[in-house]
Amino acid sequence: MARIPRTDIDILPLVLGGNTFGWTSDEQASFAVLDAFVAAGGSAIDTADGYSAWVPGNSGGESETILGAWMEARGNRDEVVLATKVASKPDRQGLSRENVLAALDESLQRLRTDHVDLYYFHFDDENVSIQDQVATAREVLDSGKARHLALSNYSPERLRTFLETAREQGVTLPVAHQPQYNLLHRAQFEQEFAPIAAEFELATFPYYALASGVLTGKYRTAADAEGAPRGGAATELLGRPGTPAVLEALHAVAEAHGVEATSVSLAWLRAKGVTAPIASASRPEQVAALIAGATLELSAAEVAALDDASQPFA
Repeated sequence: MARIPRTDIDILPLVLGGNTFGWTSDEQASFAVLDAFVAAGGSAIDTADGYSAWVPGNSGGESETILGAWMEARGNRDEVVLATKVASKPDRQGLSRENVLAALDESLQRLRTDHVDLYYFHFDDENVSIQDQVATAREVLDSGKARHLALSNYSPERLRTFLETAREQGVTLPVAHQPQYNLLHRAQFEQEFAPIAAEFELATFPYYALASGVLTGKYRTAADAEGAPRGGAATELLGRPGTPAVLEALHAVAEAHGVEATSVSLAWLRAKGVTAPIASASRPEQVAALIAGATLELSAAEVAALDDASQPFA
């Protein structure tokens, strides 16, 4: 199990991403994925008010609505470590006090609960001063509608300023952040975010842990990704000069353990010190490989081989 620092929350070191709910999985498929995840011991689920506004015909809030319906149907809200976010829903963008407080209430309605365990400021809003953001964070926490605050998509400089300002103002510090981090995207986290996380005891929940599916092993060439929901991003990653070497090393380690490349990709992130990677599934049969990544232990030599292969991205 993994403890979120400065909380009493222990989780399996894997966070199920809710971005697929209402996008690549309808309600029935989403329920099946969620059932498989909790049946295997998972508890932490990450969504956002903006999921999945990018889908034609959607307006945001679809993922929260499905997740809320599932928790109500299963009667298991108290068994779920629930995270959602504010700032990306098309009609709730930005971090003004009024927007954040209204968005939180709307999220809770869709999620059919009176609180979330983690509430993320999803994207920094440079039109709102850090001091004002921290003041809003205080209101959110004081309301009891969010147990803890977290941050995502801040620059290293603004992230540090937020944490220092909260400390100076006596506001409970955020307990987690979400950076982009995977075998094909290493440099910024390792060089800039990791030291901040260590200094302020921040849990790290990296997104794009599987690099738009490239690190699952299902795409080996651009042709494999053609027509896939994340095909554009996958094609771009597959076209980078260093990617083939990473995939070769990844598959070698996976073969040695008799597991999928997905599991090794997630295990490598854990070996690099993250609290728990975020990964999503559109179908319940994909969940087993995610769960395996939460328990697979790589040898020092295997971690070093993956480090070496991904050095161009470090």
